[in-house]
Amino acid sequence: MELIITEKDNAARRIAEILSEGSAESERRNGVNVYRWGDKRVVGLSGHVVGVDFPPEYSDWRDVEPVELISADVTKEPTQENIVTTLKQLARRADEAVIATDYDREGELIGKEAYELIRDETDIPVSRVRFSSITDREVREAFAEPDEIDFDLAAAGEARQIIDLMWGAALTRFLSLSARQLGDDFISVGRVQSPTLKLIVDREREIEAFDPEDYWELFADLQKDGVAFEAQYFYDDDGTEAERVWDEAAAEAAYEDLQSVDAATVTSVRRRTRTDSPPTPFNTTAFISAASSLGYSAQRAMSIAEELYTAGYVTYPRTDNTVYPEDLDPDDLLDEFVGSAFAEDAESLLEQDDIAPTEGDEETTDHPPIHPTGELPSKADISEDEWEVYELIVRRFFATVAEAATWEHLRVVAEAADRSLKANGKRLVEPGYHAVYPYSSASENHVPDVEEGEELAMPEVRIEAKQTQPPRRYGQSRLIQTMEDLGVGTKSTRHNTLEKLYDRGYIEGDPPRPTTLAMAVVEAAEEFADHVVSEEMTAQLEADMTRIANGEATLENVTDESREMLERVFEELRESREEIGDYLQESLKADKTLGPCPECGEDLLVRRSRQGSYFVGCDGFPECRNTLPLPSTGEPLVLEEVCEDHDMHHVKMLAGRDTFVHGCPRCEAEAADESEDEVIGPCPDCSEDEGGELAIKHLRSGSRLVGCTRYPDCDYSLPLPRNGDIAITDTYCEDHDLPELVVDSDSDDPWELGCPICNYEEYKARNAVEDLADLDGIGSATAEKLEAAGVDDLDALREANSDTVATEVQGVSETQVREWQAQLDD
Repeated sequence: MELIITEKDNAARRIAEILSEGSAESERRNGVNVYRWGDKRVVGLSGHVVGVDFPPEYSDWRDVEPVELISADVTKEPTQENIVTTLKQLARRADEAVIATDYDREGELIGKEAYELIRDETDIPVSRVRFSSITDREVREAFAEPDEIDFDLAAAGEARQIIDLMWGAALTRFLSLSARQLGDDFISVGRVQSPTLKLIVDREREIEAFDPEDYWELFADLQKDGVAFEAQYFYDDDGTEAERVWDEAAAEAAYEDLQSVDAATVTSVRRRTRTDSPPTPFNTTAFISAASSLGYSAQRAMSIAEELYTAGYVTYPRTDNTVYPEDLDPDDLLDEFVGSAFAEDAESLLEQDDIAPTEGDEETTDHPPIHPTGELPSKADISEDEWEVYELIVRRFFATVAEAATWEHLRVVAEAADRSLKANGKRLVEPGYHAVYPYSSASENHVPDVEEGEELAMPEVRIEAKQTQPPRRYGQSRLIQTMEDLGVGTKSTRHNTLEKLYDRGYIEGDPPRPTTLAMAVVEAAEEFADHVVSEEMTAQLEADMTRIANGEATLENVTDESREMLERVFEELRESREEIGDYLQESLKADKTLGPCPECGEDLLVRRSRQGSYFVGCDGFPECRNTLPLPSTGEPLVLEEVCEDHDMHHVKMLAGRDTFVHGCPRCEAEAADESEDEVIGPCPDCSEDEGGELAIKHLRSGSRLVGCTRYPDCDYSLPLPRNGDIAITDTYCEDHDLPELVVDSDSDDPWELGCPICNYEEYKARNAVEDLADLDGIGSATAEKLEAAGVDDLDALREANSDTVATEVQGVSETQVREWQAQLDD
């Protein structure tokens, strides 16, 4: 029997379909799909099915000094027991095995892990096949010429695993223990994560330190034959044209001069044409940047590209290459699109005299730039998001083989009251690649043809007061580009690093903004051990791993050097442990401080109960026991906005797509205290025996519900919307003898809630969760990936470790997993 091992289940299914010509059948073993035809079996892993860790004796954070982890042994243990068991069972029956994991450092390591699991059972021949797209041609060609595992490349991936474990675990434990911040709220530190966080924090410091300067700009409307266009005032500043006027008096003088006349005389007209070259092929970073302009996060863009790759529609999306391989014939690939949704553009490109693709500066030999394979989906085959990303990749390929565009520029200079005005027009003469690639700007600015000496009407002059602006925060794509420029992370890990920073609560929003915790961690590292956030150190380790892949260094040498480097870091940290802890504790407290306690004057803080719920408690506890409730949904985030009545920060509850602003906790509690219950009818549980009634109640946490007036003796309740005015109508429900309710909102049409009992029953039926695909955000493709990772039902998801699932399932983050688990709890 020939055993074929792929990286994921969907790749296994696709490869089995190609090699069997559609005759493969699927069977389940230990909850794992195995594809079979004749004497061949294909099984998909779930990425890494074994993971690196420290021995069990190092697991107790309180009993093990973090520095001990530097010299501790690193072990490998199965993380997906059912997949490992299935692989070993199949290996015992196999005569040969073929590793068909992704062709990159991580894929080679996953292949080596599978090789070692096979070697535990048998010494059969094991070969390696590599391909850059899962298409019929490439897969068949790869299997026709198998190769061997590249153990150097795999060792580079293994070195990264070991070094990341060592640095992350040792430093995370040190800072968390120092700050007495354990449990779910531990302080996470990572080899790539921390330098990336410093980039974000440094930019935020620049923004906060920025001191704006006032300046003024002047504009005039000029007209020729009734056609108006805008011109801008400028002046000579040491031989350069300056548009910003930094002195208000000078700006007002120019404005008065221009207003004193109603015409301007053309003094200069200059025309020129400019060639606008097509873009270079997509590498990973350029693709993420382009996808961000369509609204996709880096993580989401890569997840979709992975799905398209596995389906055979695009090439491997993790690549640095910007030069198409010599064996790519653009004419042939364009021919594949004739007759498709892209037929018109493909045909126009084929009519060009010469089709010569553009080239970038990076040429590598592992994978080509990202481009379509020629196996085309229809819109019905894939989701809307996948189609949008697929079209982006197709059109980028089209652009790289298109002709350059040609622009005609017209510059007009005019004078009025001895003041100079200029206007710059541009017109697209030959659209070139813009005709097939609508993602790059092709906007025109019309300026009519004028001649020198011509007088133009000037009906309006405007002066605008402005201020210089601070630098912008890095968008995700710009941040990834900066990481690439600095050598921080790799093409395969940079987008995952950003996702981890979001999950750890270090950044929020898009573009990413650092939280108070992030600022504190970076400042502590800079003060006491700047190697932790040094991009030079991380870049050097990345370079060392490349040397391992090239056979120029060994895993042992590089990991030993990293251990020595980490020991030096701990020498710096050890003497300042108490100071670091105090600093972090103060910063963490500041991140949770809401305002003064009205009873004792100490700070009111966001706290967490032993049961995991959040509330507001006084820092003067136990002397002061003043508390305020917070909503039970979501995780609280302290906002900058402050309540005028209570000098207390507002709170936002982060709950995925259900995120909402709670506001001032004292306002919410006082409003509930002042509200009166509105009785609406009999309680279905106790009205007959005890005379209980249902009433609309306002809770101190800000929530509203319909509940029994006999609470706590009767706890019958129904949820109500948090926002909007609730009106009780005269229409009654025949089944429950309750009035129908209407919710009025400022922004929406009134919501006819109806009978609260009927409404809640309909809601439960509509949102009943019976399998994975019933949860928000889990489509059929994601459900398949989760099942392949061993999360094959609701109970498995409920018990799953969010970090483990995010690591093993491409395109799924820790936050998403926790949101799905919260849906199950609801």
